[in-house]
Amino acid sequence: MDLSNLKPAEGSVKKEKRIGRGQGSGRGGTSTRGNKGAKSRSGYSSKLGFEGGQMPLYRRVPKFGFKNINRVEFRGVNLEVIQNLVDSKGVTVIDISILVANGLASKNDKVKILAKGDLKAKIDISAHSFSASAIKAIEALGGTAVKI
Repeated sequence: MDLSNLKPAEGSVKKEKRIGRGQGSGRGGTSTRGNKGAKSRSGYSSKLGFEGGQMPLYRRVPKFGFKNINRVEFRGVNLEVIQNLVDSKGVTVIDISILVANGLASKNDKVKILAKGDLKAKIDISAHSFSASAIKAIEALGGTAVKI
């Protein structure tokens, strides 16, 4: 141990200096707030997005269109992908859990079956939604399309 290692005892030195407690504190007067202006006044809080009088970003950026907050996003799964699943795994009944297990959807996704590609096997599929042509293709081979 030497002089370069010395530190005060734990808790003996205060970390924060109390501001606005008179001239003797070293932080009296304007109490680190500077002179004049809105930030120096009591009760000041800036408006969200305020940029010091410069035109704020949310007003500079162009706004257009409409965003439907009630929109339901579906994960699309094509019939050709389902046929590959049937060929490789030999499944005849497909539901959400099988699609999740094979990485075609995540557990929170809503799944829509789409008609791209050819289906050659009779298969029973349960999903959240189907396209009209996908239902025709599935039922043409004797399979069933069940909406959850």
